[in-house]
Amino acid sequence: MEVNDILSILNTVEEDIQSIRLSEDLLTIQQDSELSESRKDNLKKNMNLFNETLKKNRLKLVELQEKLNVSSINSSSLQKTIERLTKEMNEKSEYIVMLNNELDKKEVHIEALTSQIEELHTGMKNLEEINQSHVDQINEQEEELNTVYYCFGTRKELKEQNILTGGGMFSKTKALQGDFGRDYFMATDKRALSFIPLFSSKATILTNHPAGSYRLVKDSDRHLTLEISNPAAFWSSSHYLVIEVK
Repeated sequence: MEVNDILSILNTVEEDIQSIRLSEDLLTIQQDSELSESRKDNLKKNMNLFNETLKKNRLKLVELQEKLNVSSINSSSLQKTIERLTKEMNEKSEYIVMLNNELDKKEVHIEALTSQIEELHTGMKNLEEINQSHVDQINEQEEELNTVYYCFGTRKELKEQNILTGGGMFSKTKALQGDFGRDYFMATDKRALSFIPLFSSKATILTNHPAGSYRLVKDSDRHLTLEISNPAAFWSSSHYLVIEVK
């Protein structure tokens, strides 16, 4: 083998290694930032490219060493150059292996973070659903607590609905005893109910409601309107209001 051939091979190897030295910043993995998919792809491509370059040049050096061993050329400087280049390529290969491992750890860390974030989102969603369920229950309970029922009608109408019972010669008329017609009642929120027009000049409240919490007021046509001045007190004894009109 000619010295010129040997030097040519060494120069090629040296140039490839110098190219890797100058491009090492392409393999930098930032410790405190997340890697985008494109950044990870570029890192892997560069690592593969450098690996292939190192492998190719390592084979050249091995082949060159073998030929030097059987040649008549005896140069300590050439031998030292081959050893130096071989050592540096081995170091570069180890560096790339380390970077690969670091990248794998980074990906595992990102996957773990992604999993934690998904679990957190799921937990928050479940918590929101639970909270909404509680809110719905509270609203439902509050609506139920504030729902009141009222009706008015003639004695005949109220008796037909079993809202009034008794009233014979030896019995007193009673309201809301037994199975009465609940569909006859109007349902409303007691907080929003302040008056009920009765469209009659005479009316009697048959259910129990504290005096002073309401009054019956006549308009210009002498029709009565029930005005509830204190809803909390008015509905404290019963959530049902029955009024007999005539």
